[in-house]
This record gives sequence, C-alpha cells and structure tokens, in this order.
Amino acid sequence: MANETTVLTADELLKNWQGHRRLTRKTIEAFPEDKLFGFSLGGMRTFAEMASEFLHMAIPIVDGVATGKWEEFKAEKPTTKAEILKMWDQQTAELDEKFPKIPPHRFLEVDKAFGQWENTNIATIQYAIDNEIHHRGQGYVYLRALGIEPPPFWER
Repeated sequence: MANETTVLTADELLKNWQGHRRLTRKTIEAFPEDKLFGFSLGGMRTFAEMASEFLHMAIPIVDGVATGKWEEFKAEKPTTKAEILKMWDQQTAELDEKFPKIPPHRFLEVDKAFGQWENTNIATIQYAIDNEIHHRGQGYVYLRALGIEPPPFWER
C-alpha cells in the first residue's frame, strides 16, 4: 500500500482560488469600461465576456461538487463593469461560505459536470481555476495592447 501524503487541503485550495480571483478582479478593474466590453484581438472574446464566463462557472461548480446536482448559473450577463465587480464580490463571499461545506469524499468522486465534463470533482474545480488563469492571461495581452500596465501577477 502506497504512503499517501496530502499535498493541499480544501482550505488551501480555496485560498489559492480566491488569490487568483483577487488578481482577476484587479485585471477587470484595470480595463476602461468601453475597452472591457469592446476590445479584443484576433477574433477572441472581450474580457467582459471572459469575466462573465468565470461568473457563470464558479458557484455552479462548487454547488455541483458539494451536492452532485449540476445546475447552470441563472443570472443574466452583466452589462457594465460595476455589475461585473458587484457579482464578483458577491460570488467571492459565496465561495468562502459554500466551499468549506463540500464533503471531503466529494473531491475524489467522479461526476459529469453539467452533462459535459466527466472527471473527478477536484479536477473540475482545478479546471475552473486554470480556465480563469488562461483567460486572465488574454486580458493581460489586451491591457498591454491598450498601453495599460496589468496588475503584477504575483500580487494575489
């Protein structure tokens, strides 16, 4: 039998995710309103569209991992930077409330999230974090193309 070592606790995973979310929030803040909703490169989506995607993933994934019920986020897409940031802050508080309620055994169970992604629940959470990091990188490219210095990536 292999000796198992816990590399990361659920609390540490949440702290890591919230660190990324703080940096993504700073990235959203760095965009002028018109560019947040109107600028893109190479046919990619605007950063507002990407931020809306993050908002439509975080809480439904935590709820799905916690309960096994995978329901889509029902809120409308935000249409202003203030709406994005308000929803962001509400979800930040919700994540802090809901994440610790995930039963420990659920992290390693396999679900088919939203009827699409079959994986362990920990992998689905990591996908949400990776997706945010990936698209935040696109936001950094957009900001630099606009002549705006993005927030330091190490300040999470």
